[in-house]
Amino acid sequence: MHGYRLVTYKYVRGARAGLLRDDGVLDIADGTGRATDATMLGILEDWDAAQRRLATLFESDAPAVPLSNLTLLAPIPHPGAIYCAGSNYADHVAEMARANGHPAPPDPHTLGLKTWFFIKSSHAVVAPDSTVKLPAASKKVDWEAELAIVIGKRASHVHQEDALHYVAGYCCANDLSARDLGPRDGLPATSAFKYDWLAHKNFDGSCPLGPWITPAQFAGDAQALPISLDINGVTKQASNTSEMIFNIVEQISHMSERITLYPGDVILTGTPAGVGNGRGEFLQAGDVVKVKIAGLGELTTHIA
Repeated sequence: MHGYRLVTYKYVRGARAGLLRDDGVLDIADGTGRATDATMLGILEDWDAAQRRLATLFESDAPAVPLSNLTLLAPIPHPGAIYCAGSNYADHVAEMARANGHPAPPDPHTLGLKTWFFIKSSHAVVAPDSTVKLPAASKKVDWEAELAIVIGKRASHVHQEDALHYVAGYCCANDLSARDLGPRDGLPATSAFKYDWLAHKNFDGSCPLGPWITPAQFAGDAQALPISLDINGVTKQASNTSEMIFNIVEQISHMSERITLYPGDVILTGTPAGVGNGRGEFLQAGDVVKVKIAGLGELTTHIA
């Protein structure tokens, strides 16, 4: 492993933040002597200074606990906010348009548009290797592999050329979506009240996140990472983060124009083609879903 990764692990007295070095985990607060380093949010709220402490701990000879002996939680168990970029890969936009009998729309840049976002509840976040129960009201729960941005500095009205300075790191996410709970029955397609994004995107377990945060300096070019999703060993999505319509810096800039971003906030950057809705396939009990992003690890979710 090049550099270190940041994890949150299950501890007898709750969740603790850890530094993953090779295959061993160091307790960060124990290593730095700072009580606020016990949680990931505490570390992110002091990110500029924390990076120096983390580098010192990484280079130390402190003994580590084998990763295999620990249970990982979501790296940020309760993010302050989760903002999700909608329809942000051209191939995914085209497949969704086909699924709904519409022509593919033009590149939104040509219309002078900016990224549009919806929100997922932080209560929807679940850990790597979690079991997610399909909601009883839905028969069409879909998968969406996504690159997640973790914010490390307060960001308001950020210029695109400065946007990456506000990124602490990246991780894998799966934006699970109840496709059949979005359109509301009894309303015409032209109605402003036709779609329920809360029901569509928010149910218990609908935001698997992890397995860890890769700090930005160890992630390489986050705008050029292979991203894929497998179900029961069969590849459903295979793309690259370079295929985003609105790139990472545009998303951070556009979001920060509307609302201030804070350390520990998460931005899900969109999903590529290959979702179930375009195939007429949806998740079933017993499925094992794996999101993989090069250099950022593998996020596994079990469906029940």
